[in-house]
Amino acid sequence: MYNKITEVYAEVINQSNNENESEIEEQERENITELGSVETKNPRGNIHCLNIIGQVEGHMVLPPQNKTTKYEHVIPQLIAVEENPEIDGLLVVLNTVGGDVEAGLAIAEMIASMGKPTVSLVLGGGHSIGVPLAVASDYSFIAPTATMTVHPLRMNGLVIGVMQTFQYFQNMQERITEFVVSNSKISHDEFKQLMLTTDEIANDVGSILFATKAVECGLINEMGGLKNALEKMYELIDMQRKESGK
Repeated sequence: MYNKITEVYAEVINQSNNENESEIEEQERENITELGSVETKNPRGNIHCLNIIGQVEGHMVLPPQNKTTKYEHVIPQLIAVEENPEIDGLLVVLNTVGGDVEAGLAIAEMIASMGKPTVSLVLGGGHSIGVPLAVASDYSFIAPTATMTVHPLRMNGLVIGVMQTFQYFQNMQERITEFVVSNSKISHDEFKQLMLTTDEIANDVGSILFATKAVECGLINEMGGLKNALEKMYELIDMQRKESGK
């Protein structure tokens, strides 16, 4: 009789464990599908990987055929990463054409203000508002074939043609410039020069930076790929553990 009860109890425990594992797997799949994020765990450190892909969608909803990263999904993730004691660092993978300036700058500010180690990796492209997002981390990488586009603030649609609109554009542009300069090694003058170049982009103003140029001018820390980014992340995690005495 005792053996029978033990067998039934063990079966109930196994079924409960299987259900919990299924729920965890389902949650992980949902995070990848809906939020574009995943967590990796190993003795060297637990890393949350955040992907910023396509256009950064802000206050205006983009057409359904556009590949977007919604800022209302990203900001809660960043808060959760900062507050979760089981997560040691954040890896931001960027392949973006830019998007909503206010939303992109808000995400960049949150990444820059995090207490946990952060590393960014630019793959393919980190254009427009993707530049502040790339430099917001503690250390940044760019793939050898990736590019970054630096250009002045632009706006589509109806614009009120008054002096206040021009002043708003200037102030917003200065906010972006100051953020990039304060979170990278590029100088204020060099960044503005890249932003206002007139002979690199057809029908537009700005500069296209290949990986080597992005590193040479101090915008990005180092050229490398996923392995380099992960190694740097584990290095920063180890440094923080030693500082905190863990």
